Amino acid sequence: MTTRPTLRGTFGMVSSTHWLASQAAMAQLEAGGNAFDAAVAGAFVLHVVEPHLNGPGGDVPAIFATADGQAATVLCGQGPAPAGASIEHYRRLGLDLVPGSGPLAACVPGAVEAWLRLGRDHGLRPLRDVLSYAAGYARQGHPLLPAAAATVARMDRMFTEHWPTSAARWIPDGRLPRAWELVRDPAYADVLDRLVTIGEAAGRDREVQYDAARRAWREGFVAEAIDAFQRRPFVDSSGEAHAGVLTGSDLAEWTATYEPAAVGRFRDYEIAKTDLWGQGPVLLQSLAMLDRLPDEALNPSTADGVHVTTEVLKLAFADREAWYGDSGDVTVSELLDPVYVEQRLALVGEQASADLRPGSPGGRTPRLAQHVLPHSPAPTASGLGEPTVSWSGESMGDTCHLDVVDRWGNIISATPSGGWLQSSPTVPELGFCLGSRMQMFWLDEGLPSSLTPGRRPRTTLSPTLVLRDGVPVLACGTPGGDQQDAWQLPFLLRHLVAGLDLQEAIDAPTFHTMSVPSSFYPREMSPGELVVEDRLGDDVIEALASRGHVMTRTGPWELGRLCAVERDPETCLLSAGANPRGAQGYAVGR
Repeated sequence: MTTRPTLRGTFGMVSSTHWLASQAAMAQLEAGGNAFDAAVAGAFVLHVVEPHLNGPGGDVPAIFATADGQAATVLCGQGPAPAGASIEHYRRLGLDLVPGSGPLAACVPGAVEAWLRLGRDHGLRPLRDVLSYAAGYARQGHPLLPAAAATVARMDRMFTEHWPTSAARWIPDGRLPRAWELVRDPAYADVLDRLVTIGEAAGRDREVQYDAARRAWREGFVAEAIDAFQRRPFVDSSGEAHAGVLTGSDLAEWTATYEPAAVGRFRDYEIAKTDLWGQGPVLLQSLAMLDRLPDEALNPSTADGVHVTTEVLKLAFADREAWYGDSGDVTVSELLDPVYVEQRLALVGEQASADLRPGSPGGRTPRLAQHVLPHSPAPTASGLGEPTVSWSGESMGDTCHLDVVDRWGNIISATPSGGWLQSSPTVPELGFCLGSRMQMFWLDEGLPSSLTPGRRPRTTLSPTLVLRDGVPVLACGTPGGDQQDAWQLPFLLRHLVAGLDLQEAIDAPTFHTMSVPSSFYPREMSPGELVVEDRLGDDVIEALASRGHVMTRTGPWELGRLCAVERDPETCLLSAGANPRGAQGYAVGR
């Protein structure tokens, strides 16, 4: 029995982490739009209704395929480090880590530019229609999620004492917002309306309108407001006040891009992820190791299955620490080389490992950031910075996700994030704040993920597209910081290997390892710790403990916020599932 049905139909399917975004996306399908119009509409709504988990000043990677047979393609809406973001600058400020919040942590905001480019290139609908849902919720109000209200309450002192523009936005007249009360963002509604007005003034052609809105964002009034606001110092998670380094020129010189997806094989499937500037290849490496094992060894509801899945994930994450980044010279092909995969799988033993063990692809010697080496000193600062899922299992917020498939076979998986209300002070003229993704760079020299102007941070955002014989069949993903691929892996094993349908695989109890350095400030780790939903069962949990895993139980429905849509190429039957955890994920379709 599942918590809700797997939806099935032939017209279109949407699954996202908020019902209003899913319904807005479905409305675009009903209006004659395709999956890309739907995704853009839903994503802009997510910026408004999940403000503690993403925002217009954030970022997004997406993976999509078109009905006309285009190969799996990555839309990169991950903005790079600004021109002024050098290691030397941060070291001169006395920092050993990039702060997890505040102006210094802001990359070029990439989400809006990326979504507008996708709508221009692959959508069918007018700009006004696609943005109307988000503009309406921003101007007329949306019911504030309890978690968002709790986030504002947690930030009360920071806002009132140090970030007055955020206090004005979220705590007007000194009163904290209540769960489910209607909250409005007229400044951001004005931004959206102005983008539409500028677009329509440029001409009647929809592509011309989209391009004019993109210029207004990157070179016009939005970039000007961001540039001016970045010159103001604000207290960040280091405990000191710093101005930012992001400028209007940084916005003007960057555009969202398309690139081929990194693809790995598992059984009869091809799994498409981002390249090594994201953590997506962690899933490819893990599946490559597990592909060498029999089906019966891959059941993530047994102690054996949880153990081997966890141990291969640890090895893949260790490689992430040594080899992933926008400045590295290792390739995904080298990490998926059969000889290297066998070498890594041979390290999986009967007992849990608490060591961080990167490999040596191509005979290279791995090097880790000083901060994650054994006996490294604790960071000289405090504070969570950008929230994620803690090692205790406590969910403190993370990110969003959105999947869409239409009746023609267009399909997209996207993980919007960053720019959440607690990441940085609100830019008052715009009604939103900037992101804090730059915290994922290291201030050590010479690493693949060292802070470098013009380079992308090694993001945790990890959408997934699954293909069979080159034809897309599944789009899925989840919020969850570092845990995104750790939660997608058992879902895929249950669905692709064990044959559970989407909702059954989503509902099943899950787990994740904390034996990986966090990508989030202050970048801690908990060697050997395995966090599990207690529905996994006492016998399984005790067996895992006997193998040396340091067990942390959560409640029965705590981990992951998976979304998924699917298409059978032979019958054209569509399906969708959404996560019951958190009581806000929503799938819709017909």
